[in-house]
Amino acid sequence: MLAKIAAADYMSANVITVSAHTETSIAIKKLLDHKITSMPVVDEHGKLLGIFSERDGMRVAVGSAYNQSMEGRVEEFMNLSPVTVKASDSLVDIATKFQDSPMRSFPVFENDSLVGMISRVDVLRALLTIR
Repeated sequence: MLAKIAAADYMSANVITVSAHTETSIAIKKLLDHKITSMPVVDEHGKLLGIFSERDGMRVAVGSAYNQSMEGRVEEFMNLSPVTVKASDSLVDIATKFQDSPMRSFPVFENDSLVGMISRVDVLRALLTIR
């Protein structure tokens, strides 16, 4: 059954993004305010440049313990080669990608456009719903 369910059926279409030039403290606050684990880093045209995650935020926090400041830009900490999925990809394929990746959510694309984010929790929720 999971092989027939697509990312589009369980993804979050309300994508919170950030620019590469955003200060890390603002990006971390955005993650916390929206209760998300990562967000796409996009340019002014909406093109994906990378992902800024809670893991990147932790690197900022650890670094700030030594230099007393959370200064820096998202571009200095973001993952430049995130795993992405297509809206039509099955949840089985996505679950397999999650097994091979430390990321907790993936950007979802349709026709080269960012259309959503899908998380490990979304995939687990799908599993429970179809039982």
